[in-house]
Amino acid sequence: MATNRATKSGFAAEAQRKVNAKYSEELARESLEWIASITGDGISTAGDMDNFYEVLKDGQLLCKLVNTIKPSIVKKVNSSQMAFKCMENINAFLEAARELGVPAQETFQTVDLWERQNLNSVVICLQSLGRKAGNYGKPSIGPKEAEKNERLFSEEKLKAGQTIIGLQMGSNKGANQSGINFGNTRHM
Repeated sequence: MATNRATKSGFAAEAQRKVNAKYSEELARESLEWIASITGDGISTAGDMDNFYEVLKDGQLLCKLVNTIKPSIVKKVNSSQMAFKCMENINAFLEAARELGVPAQETFQTVDLWERQNLNSVVICLQSLGRKAGNYGKPSIGPKEAEKNERLFSEEKLKAGQTIIGLQMGSNKGANQSGINFGNTRHM
């Protein structure tokens, strides 16, 4: 029984190690510097996991960040250090981030930050929010977001495209099955 428990904790430790390996100190530092520039707070911008977690864990700075990007998007920021109040702040930030345009797949679960399970997903969320901040007149970070490039084709052009047989359709350029023998031995 004790061996089974040790094996399970070994698997959990390995899984956590893999999650932590994806964490980028450079992107975390860039995110913290961006937060400091937007909020005007004098926070430590070191990108190591310990500092990143300590700066953001109570969710107050995250709420201040989204309220700076779009005023009053988070109505109430809890200043209490009680666990459920901190998680309320983190959850309020996540709702505001989605409202500001961060796609759901680029957000994180509250426990990813509060229980320090996946800080990389927190970095991804902040980077995504950083790209959206430009839409609200704030400095942005990361690569520029792609713009829509819609193309309109005439009816004539669309019909012309239907007459072309692409190579993906199975063209074999005149190949046939001559010379193929099943069940026959190969003579050398």
